[in-house]
Amino acid sequence: MKITDRHVVTLNYTLTDNDGTVIDQAQDSSFVYLHGAQNIIPGLEKELADKKVGDKLTIKVSPEEGYGLRDDKRVEEVPREMFPEDTDIEPGMVFHAEGPNGEMITVTAIEVTETSVKIDSNHALAGIELNFDVEVMAVRAAEPVEIEHGHVHGPEGHQH
Repeated sequence: MKITDRHVVTLNYTLTDNDGTVIDQAQDSSFVYLHGAQNIIPGLEKELADKKVGDKLTIKVSPEEGYGLRDDKRVEEVPREMFPEDTDIEPGMVFHAEGPNGEMITVTAIEVTETSVKIDSNHALAGIELNFDVEVMAVRAAEPVEIEHGHVHGPEGHQH
């Protein structure tokens, strides 16, 4: 069976940057996604189309087809009072916030003063070329409920 839209795919993978630093990996068949439902980055999903169980691939994904280019406009200084008073904020800490259109966004504190916090809402992997070593472990047709919900359900069923 080939990987096409509306199929559940199980992968083993190692993700590295161009220096060979491991960013992420799953080697225990725990990474499962619904192909065609935008559950993974576009560049990886595109390269996995029509592959089958046992295929091993090395895939390079550009920032444009991964997590996007870095945008300096997404780095800004905000008042310290926008954060909980009882939180000792340090550079590198990650927070969830409401974006300008009401969407949830993730921001990283990059600089902290008594009165302000400089935050970066770029994805941590924005601007980085991604290198995947992938092995396709399983492919199956998605269940109708998985297609309806746009993601894979675990062995116990619906788990949101």
